[in-house]
Amino acid sequence: MDSKHIRSYFPILNQEVNGNPLVYLDSAATSQKPVQVIETLEKYYREYNSNVHRGVHTLGTKATDAYEGAREKVRKFISASSIEEIIFTRGTTTALNTVAQSYAMENIKEGDEIVITPMEHHSNIIPWQQVAKKTGATLKYLPLQADGTVAIADVEETVTPATKLVSIAYVSNVLGVINPIKEIAAIAHKNGAVLVVDAAQGAPHVKIDVQDLDCDFLGFSAHKMCGPTGIGVLYGKKHLLENMEPIEFGGEMIDFVGLYESTWKELPWKFEAGTPIIAGAIGLGAAIDFLEEIGLENITEHEHKLAAYAIEKMSSINGLTIYGPQSANNRAGVITFNIEDVHPHDVATVLDAEGIAVRAGHHCAQPLMKWLNVSATARASFYLYNSEEDIDKLVEGIGKTKEYFSDVF
Repeated sequence: MDSKHIRSYFPILNQEVNGNPLVYLDSAATSQKPVQVIETLEKYYREYNSNVHRGVHTLGTKATDAYEGAREKVRKFISASSIEEIIFTRGTTTALNTVAQSYAMENIKEGDEIVITPMEHHSNIIPWQQVAKKTGATLKYLPLQADGTVAIADVEETVTPATKLVSIAYVSNVLGVINPIKEIAAIAHKNGAVLVVDAAQGAPHVKIDVQDLDCDFLGFSAHKMCGPTGIGVLYGKKHLLENMEPIEFGGEMIDFVGLYESTWKELPWKFEAGTPIIAGAIGLGAAIDFLEEIGLENITEHEHKLAAYAIEKMSSINGLTIYGPQSANNRAGVITFNIEDVHPHDVATVLDAEGIAVRAGHHCAQPLMKWLNVSATARASFYLYNSEEDIDKLVEGIGKTKEYFSDVF
């Protein structure tokens, strides 16, 4: 995969920051957008901006065809069996909250168990905390191995017949760990539980087949996979979605409204109240076209190589700690690290002065920070437009950071 050629599709990367060529290493927070997606959004607003479904005029028909065409692209992208299983949301957070409010609140009761892990993003912790508080269920955590991975033996021991729901990230946004979703799904189902997957960091980097994984629900966001912000997807098995009630009510999702009673549209539209995120969905469809032209398998392989190269180069830096697996075999393109005696925010500030964009903080994963025994970390995350040259610049920038703070102190 020619990352330099791919980079040419991303206009934002062709600029200088603080007098240096931009090195963007913050794709886990949000990816950059290729010109194909930008032009698709512009074309919608310039040529056929209209609301969907209700209108019979030409612009409305074009907009509806593009919007529903994007739904079919998503279905194929994750190998769902039907478009009825594809619900557009505002993002992964909304997808997970929909499952918590519409499914879990109705199907979990006092004495039941919800199982998650300490590595989860806050959006995959707080909804389950709320469900547990309101239903009287018990929230349990899978133990992590020393390198932050999940052992199947621990899953088998933690998930019991009392467990009604297991929710886990496909890929950790801090550790880069790729979790064994298919094996966890089998254990959950053996015990009568459903499996929810936070694929915010998985969908952009790993080929997903929801039927092969046999997960019950899965959510992801467009903006981390070259698409627009404000649009995401909830996948759910049809038989589960059919028995769930909407949590938002209004236009678009109704079939018939009377003075005292109303009925809902069929799937997936009963979960899409109000004017939908039309441009976002169409932009997501363009992002999927772009990624599939390159190939998710190629992207995965490219990121493994970058992760291996980064671990090799960064491991040789004195006073630098890398969190998560020290091998790139079971991790995506995320390297979270700290430099001894230098706060991560200071690391990010010095790197920014060199034109290098990394993330610093708790990464919406405070329980994991506590498990790591740190308050915050710096994080470099790679994507299809990054190269080994970018990592070399990162390593050089870390060297300058160490030199700067050694002089200061």
